[in-house]
Amino acid sequence: MHARIGTDTATVVAVRSGRSSKRRRHSTTPHSLSSNRRNLIATISTIVLLIVWELYGRSVNPVLFTYPTAIARAFVDMIQDGTLLAATGHTLLVMIIGALIGSIAGIILGLWAGRSETFDAMIEIPLNALYAVPAVALIPVIVIWFGYGDVAKVVVVFFFTIFPVLINTMRGVKEVDPDLLEVSRSFCSSERRLWGDLLLPSALPYIVTGLRLAIGRALIGIIVAEFFTAVTGLGNLIVTNANSFLTARMFVPIVLLSLIGVVLTSLLGVVEGKMAPWRRTTT
Repeated sequence: MHARIGTDTATVVAVRSGRSSKRRRHSTTPHSLSSNRRNLIATISTIVLLIVWELYGRSVNPVLFTYPTAIARAFVDMIQDGTLLAATGHTLLVMIIGALIGSIAGIILGLWAGRSETFDAMIEIPLNALYAVPAVALIPVIVIWFGYGDVAKVVVVFFFTIFPVLINTMRGVKEVDPDLLEVSRSFCSSERRLWGDLLLPSALPYIVTGLRLAIGRALIGIIVAEFFTAVTGLGNLIVTNANSFLTARMFVPIVLLSLIGVVLTSLLGVVEGKMAPWRRTTT
């Protein structure tokens, strides 16, 4: 009986999703860019930006600014002397641990708050209060509690990542079509089938959006943490090279962090495409 009910619910969801997709496909403008055209425009604009940066950077005092080819030479030097690889490995390890804990906690709490109005009411004021406080302001407190080591950095990254994931996940669960929920209830669908067939698929785009925001905040969080706690990793390279007026070497970890952000965001987009292929037709 439950299997039939679950199948009926899934069928209704698929039909409604299909109708929704069709409506959204009709709403796309005739000027929407194809994937290849979008990639071509992004590549050309990046190349133009690098050329402008190269020309302008060569006209400025190298102590104050630098240019892409100088950064590339500094990148090779820092790879050869081993400083960049060691710092990158340490920074990424701490960031990944903090971001994973923050993301998992944000998803779990967001799903719970989205489904339970009681829990939503319990965390509403603390959540809004903590989200409104700049995470940087909490770092001195975190240092007092956890010291200057890697644990404090993990906690800082955790605070930077949990809120966008939690808020977006909660919003995704709450935005589920009430008609679909009513249909599910009318078929007496179990809570487990309701989560598997309706709530999680509907909330997935919101969860991915939260994770995308969390990637950028995690990169910010780890560098800020390295500035405020024991100066290690890529934050250490930025500070030491800036103090020595080695501008090109200072820019290497900055550019590397931006590339890491681009790669992680692209990988998340690929994962989203695999888990929610219907999003390709609606975006």
